[in-house]
Amino acid sequence: MERLIFHVDVNSAYLSWEAARRVARGEADLRLIPSAIGGDKDKRTGVILAKSIPAKAFHITTGEPVAAALEKCPQLVLAKPDFRLYRTCSQAFMEICSRYAPVMEKYSIDECFLDMTGTGRMYPDPLSVAHTIREAIREELGFTVNIGVSRNKLLAKMASDFEKPDRVHTLFPQEIPQKLWPLSVGELFSVGSATARKLEGMGINTIGQLAHTPVVRLQAILGKKAGQQLHAYANGLDDTPVLAVPEEAKGYSISTTLEQDVRSFGAGERVLLALADNVSARMRRDGMKASCVAVTIRANDFKDRSHQRKLQEPTDITGEIYALAKGLFRELWDGRTPLRLLGISLTQVAREAYAQQSMFPQEDKERARKLDQAIDEIRKRFGPDTIQRGGILGTGSQVGKKYRD
Repeated sequence: MERLIFHVDVNSAYLSWEAARRVARGEADLRLIPSAIGGDKDKRTGVILAKSIPAKAFHITTGEPVAAALEKCPQLVLAKPDFRLYRTCSQAFMEICSRYAPVMEKYSIDECFLDMTGTGRMYPDPLSVAHTIREAIREELGFTVNIGVSRNKLLAKMASDFEKPDRVHTLFPQEIPQKLWPLSVGELFSVGSATARKLEGMGINTIGQLAHTPVVRLQAILGKKAGQQLHAYANGLDDTPVLAVPEEAKGYSISTTLEQDVRSFGAGERVLLALADNVSARMRRDGMKASCVAVTIRANDFKDRSHQRKLQEPTDITGEIYALAKGLFRELWDGRTPLRLLGISLTQVAREAYAQQSMFPQEDKERARKLDQAIDEIRKRFGPDTIQRGGILGTGSQVGKKYRD
């Protein structure tokens, strides 16, 4: 039986959700004017989290400082983030998706995969049911989605990124030469800007050229695993299942490509604290603890270097993870070569109930654990940006894109 996979992606999610709320109250539709989510217009602080299509005409980009966006478009309408609203809207649109799909996998707050395999008798026309889902979300919730339809998750996700908003697109294997291969190589899922530059330096400018490049040549430049994976993706190959229940994590990792090179231990340690704060919170959310911490650095030579060390007992405490990461960082870096990437990995994880516990818990550990719990609860209720650890202040835009294993 041939697989049938849908990828459902909310169009400009944060902005669409805020716009739908305002329209329901009789206010102007943010989607029709230059607008964005994020930051403070009066103080000209913060970054852009999402922007409207009219804002794109002013070359406003996600992640840029609010001050820079306002210079491009002084009339830009800014709305503050409301993560409680986002969680509510996310749950609502996924509930609609689950009405139609035997298996649904939440991929992020604003996108999910639907495994429609075997639904041919109920839904003889895949495109018709995709449009039904799209229209139900628009009519019931007031915002729009794109839906990609294909035989695997990779192609469905690529299809959903075609023309927006409020569209259904297909990308079946037979459509790859016409729809996928002419795209620039940087548009392929998982290809970041640094990898795109490497490929372009090899004369590989389109996904089609990547698909027809010998694997051994890609592996020589990108590494064995990455070269093989990108070659497979460029040819539309992916057998990843749609999982109704996420697989239990074997580890947690996060890294950041820095907007400005790290040139001092203090700057690097502030970035590490932000990374430790993020990755340990994710681990606590899953009820896991780690027994091993690793730190990775990358200089301008694009070579990764890492050190790792085991803990005496498993932990989920941010302070303990950060302290060990900071020590590994000082062992790993000579302080002279500018760094462009920092990362932390937590491995040898176990469920909290099975993790070895200390017979004599220290008072400072208990205080640290209570602090973590308090911070987690505040962020859960009011959003991830509502509270920040003091040591992170001053990093500004140092922490950029995050990548999760």
